[in-house]
Amino acid sequence: MIKFIHEKRAQKGFTLIELLVVIAIIGILATIVLVSLNSARAKARDTRRASDLRQVALALELSYDANNAYPVLAVCGAIPAALATAGYIAAVPTDPGTGAYYYGGSASTYVLQATMEDALPDNSYRTDAFGCSCDGALEYCIRP
Repeated sequence: MIKFIHEKRAQKGFTLIELLVVIAIIGILATIVLVSLNSARAKARDTRRASDLRQVALALELSYDANNAYPVLAVCGAIPAALATAGYIAAVPTDPGTGAYYYGGSASTYVLQATMEDALPDNSYRTDAFGCSCDGALEYCIRP
């Protein structure tokens, strides 16, 4: 009696459905990672904004110690470039996003303002001064 041995060929490769399932899982994981990354980037930019304003506040205090007055700017405007030219700060910082930093001040006081993307730090002042808006949901302000 002759036996016919039926050799089952081993399947090599993946089916189309298996490939689609793997691609869908990778797509879902990539989406989750990108959403988390965008949130982390916004928080990093906000941290940078708060740090930049603290550095400018320190430069303003150095200027006050040398001149017995803060730079005068009656309306909310750009941070005075004189802080950098006088050597109180290496360079006037710029916003890491699309916003800007604002300064308003008299000889005895000042306000620094930046608009955050996320929640505000606890030490933000909540009242307007020199035309700088500090009472909005995302406005971060520093005063002496």
